[in-house]
Amino acid sequence: MLDPMWILLLEAGVALSLFILVVWWTAKPRKKDDEDDENDGKNE
Repeated sequence: MLDPMWILLLEAGVALSLFILVVWWTAKPRKKDDEDDENDGKNE
């Protein structure tokens, strides 16, 4: 019978890769959006 430990390692690897993907996706710079955000408060 196969050792069930590989299932836990696979799940941990998938969770880690999803975590890294979410952090990378939310932390990547958006220069165009940042310029638009700077002008939002000045229109009032």
